[in-house]
Amino acid sequence: MRFTLYKNSDSTNPRKRTQRILAAETDRLCYVGNNFGTGALKCNSLCRHFVGILNKTTGQMEVYDAELFNMQPLFSDESVESELTLESEIKTFREKMDSCIEAFGTTKQKRALNSRRMNTVGSESLNRAVAKAAENIIDTKGVTALVNDAKRDDMQDDSLYLPPCHADAAKPEDVYKFEDLLSPAEYEALQSPSEAFRNVTSEEILTMIEENSHCSFVIEALKSLPSNEESRDRQARCIWFLDTLIKFRAQKVIKRKSALGPGIPHIISTKLLKHFTCLTYNNGSLRNLISDSMKAKITAYVIILALHINDFQIDLTTLQRDLKLSEKRMIEIAKAMRLKISKRRMSLTAGREEDHRLGTLCVPLPPAQTVDRQSKQRRLT
Repeated sequence: MRFTLYKNSDSTNPRKRTQRILAAETDRLCYVGNNFGTGALKCNSLCRHFVGILNKTTGQMEVYDAELFNMQPLFSDESVESELTLESEIKTFREKMDSCIEAFGTTKQKRALNSRRMNTVGSESLNRAVAKAAENIIDTKGVTALVNDAKRDDMQDDSLYLPPCHADAAKPEDVYKFEDLLSPAEYEALQSPSEAFRNVTSEEILTMIEENSHCSFVIEALKSLPSNEESRDRQARCIWFLDTLIKFRAQKVIKRKSALGPGIPHIISTKLLKHFTCLTYNNGSLRNLISDSMKAKITAYVIILALHINDFQIDLTTLQRDLKLSEKRMIEIAKAMRLKISKRRMSLTAGREEDHRLGTLCVPLPPAQTVDRQSKQRRLT
């Protein structure tokens, strides 16, 4: 019988450096044993073993440390089992669960598994078809023409989320008509929720400031509500809807209508979900996502509402901070809406001053300006 001892090559790991595999080979069979894993003998860790070798010449015995190995015969079938074990280790948790469902799952589980696999196959086929179609288009049209088309489409991005603009209007209020923002039914539905704003007192405004429950633009608008009952009612409704849009924009995903908050009329919540969100499918359920393009659309509507509230001149810096936007992005949207941008020195508390950007809607409208898209064009190329 021929013996061979193998040891772990990792000498730095204290657990692995003592691992040994002992192999014994005869003309008929091979035997294998190890001192680690499930096949190792527990007695090696509970006590020490020694081997004594008697020197017949001197009559003295030399004692050496020893370990016990449980030698098991190695058959050819076990190589197949090792391949199966290796294959099992390579499989992901999902694949292992699918194998269990195939073997032991209920009829309902097996049906769901088959359906999921069919959807996966369908998705892979669709991806291959789309990739092939894209290759055909590139071969037919050429990369340069496609890049130029993408640049032109990118230039038109801002116009996609802007409300209808009547560039030939004779008065500022007709450029972005109020009826395009709120239909008569929606405007009527704002009467009840805006009542608190309509009847707000100075003490309540101070409480709002202390609790930071509303943004700066809303607070300033409430401070300057007109005394005329009809004008005050209109302003209160507009301010309430603007405040709702700003709070709505701050969210990312709307899972259900109740997430919009209490007191919002059904027609208004339906408008918010329909016009300012994208419907997405995730983890087996439909959700309303407020994407970056939808956030830009909400910003445009907020600017127009603010213009109608403030006689068509607004403090863009204040709105930009309320919307948590960069100044550059706010100016981009304002220019796309053809506002006249100016700068004014504003007095703050404690005698401080700072420059604010103002946006004015005046007729005739200034020429439309293309937004600086150099960074996006660089990504395209």
